Amino acid sequence: ELQVDELQRSLAGLEKEHRGLVAELRAGEAELARLRSVEGDKLAQQDRVAQLEKEVAMLREKIHHLDDMLKSQQRKVRQMIEQLQNSKAVIQDKDSTIQELKERVSYLEAENLEMHDRIEHLIEKQVSRGGHSSRARSKSEYVSSKRLTGPKPLPLIRVVET
Repeated sequence: ELQVDELQRSLAGLEKEHRGLVAELRAGEAELARLRSVEGDKLAQQDRVAQLEKEVAMLREKIHHLDDMLKSQQRKVRQMIEQLQNSKAVIQDKDSTIQELKERVSYLEAENLEMHDRIEHLIEKQVSRGGHSSRARSKSEYVSSKRLTGPKPLPLIRVVET
């Protein structure tokens, strides 16, 4: 009986130890599962970090490309502005030249009209001096002049016959 009691105590101790070991096993398995989960999360996080790093690199590259395009467009705009300013300066210069030429043309037209009037006056003076016979050949023999009219007044054309 003593041996049976001892065996029963020993068995109870073994059962108690067994339960303790089973509890430790379960706790260890739970810890292992938790660690595996954390590692899995870390791997998922590492994958997400790698994906985000790739996206950031792509966005930086796109931004760099867009900056280059923007700088290029700004250079083109500056060049176009310079060309416009140069063209305006050339146009203003040509406008002033045209204005000067218009003034000269007006002056020459006035001078031309004055000369034409003088010639007509001289011809009439000679006709009145020369009598009746010279009147027949008056303007055609001495001086031929013609005033041309049109959108742009032309200079007086004089032909002197000798």
